[in-house]
Amino acid sequence: MRNKEKFGIQQFSVLVNLLRDRQAFLEEIRQGVRLQNKISSLFVSSSIFFAIYGAIIGASNSWAQALSGAIKLPAFYLLTLIICFPTLFFFNVLFGSRSSIQQHFVVLLTSVSVISVLLFSLAPVTLFFLITTPDSYQFFKLLNVLIFGITGIFGVKFLYEGMQLLSQQDEVGKKTRTTILRSWLLLYAFVGMQLGWFLRPFFGAPDSKFELFRAVKGNFYLDIVAAISEILGLR
Repeated sequence: MRNKEKFGIQQFSVLVNLLRDRQAFLEEIRQGVRLQNKISSLFVSSSIFFAIYGAIIGASNSWAQALSGAIKLPAFYLLTLIICFPTLFFFNVLFGSRSSIQQHFVVLLTSVSVISVLLFSLAPVTLFFLITTPDSYQFFKLLNVLIFGITGIFGVKFLYEGMQLLSQQDEVGKKTRTTILRSWLLLYAFVGMQLGWFLRPFFGAPDSKFELFRAVKGNFYLDIVAAISEILGLR
């Protein structure tokens, strides 16, 4: 039992170190310090935080949807990272980066972990509106889109800073890699929105039946427009 508690503390201690002193944490990544330990710890801790938030938003429909959300939300963020990661790594290597594949992956995983912590910190707010606005599903959905957007911006900012620090040791092609990173962030956003649409629903309407997945039709943007129109009474 003590070994399990010690293991759990170790997993979260890495994330705590990241939050307390991110510059020192990123510097350790640049120097290649305990990369494998960072990967496993950040993966576990971020998955738990995503699962908690996913369960809360899924509870707007049913316990089954809450369980589904707890599984699909961590999968969504990690799959988006895995899909887009090879593009960033190989383009960076092509244009002069000497950082290892582990260093690149840890930097990306730190940004995802930051998003998970921010979502977890906003979980009480989301739970409050879930309880107090049970008949305002569209409002609850748009609130979460806003929350995902804000936390995503902070995660992207952290990723940008981390990749810039990682590039300091490789001056050759640095300007090109910066351009690649900015383009890659757009790719990451588009892949994330499409994957999120493909994996939906994360939270279903209270009066709808449980669905693990929905048919792939329409798109994310039209759904948001429809939600705003319903709130404003335009439909």
